Amino acid sequence: MEWHQLPLGPLQTNCYIVSKENRTCLIFDPGEESEKLIKWMNEKQLKPIAIILTHAHFDHIGAVDDIRDTYQIPVYVHENEADWLSDPALNGSHLFKVGKLIQGKPADHVLTDETNLTIGDFAFNILKTPGHSPGSLSFYFAEGNLVISGDALFNGSIGRTDLPGGNHHQLLSSIHEQLLILPEETIALPGHGPVTTIGREMDTNPFLNGF
Repeated sequence: MEWHQLPLGPLQTNCYIVSKENRTCLIFDPGEESEKLIKWMNEKQLKPIAIILTHAHFDHIGAVDDIRDTYQIPVYVHENEADWLSDPALNGSHLFKVGKLIQGKPADHVLTDETNLTIGDFAFNILKTPGHSPGSLSFYFAEGNLVISGDALFNGSIGRTDLPGGNHHQLLSSIHEQLLILPEETIALPGHGPVTTIGREMDTNPFLNGF
């Protein structure tokens, strides 16, 4: 299994593509620049089979409908943010006015109490990591030794909690109870900025000390 990081859009939101040897792939958080993303995947001869969202803030969902329509693939989001895809007031595109207002189509699959998911040849764990937003999820691939942490955990930082539905204490609890229990060598793929590891954040992240 391989993974690729593509920063997209004005906020350079990290889109991740996780792929298998058979060229099938999952797309996480296609935030913007759908043409750039489609061109990249076509050059790599990848075959997307699903779009999965860590959460539904505008900078993580801007290219969802373009990618879904191009490849005719389903979209997955947590139930707490299912309405956000079509509501600019909830997804933040109305508040921040960075690019277009996002009024997308509903997700094809709404995640509720699932703790694991299999899509095609991909099997992974769903980790509920609310705090940055009420429906934030992280996705752990034991096979690839990686976790896609969205805007919960960053390299040397954590997600902001001053947006609607944010909760600082809840975010810290999510990180400690869901992410820091993973093997220390686990590669953490954040929603913005460079990758890190769980062990590095345990040792050096100043926001996690003293919790």
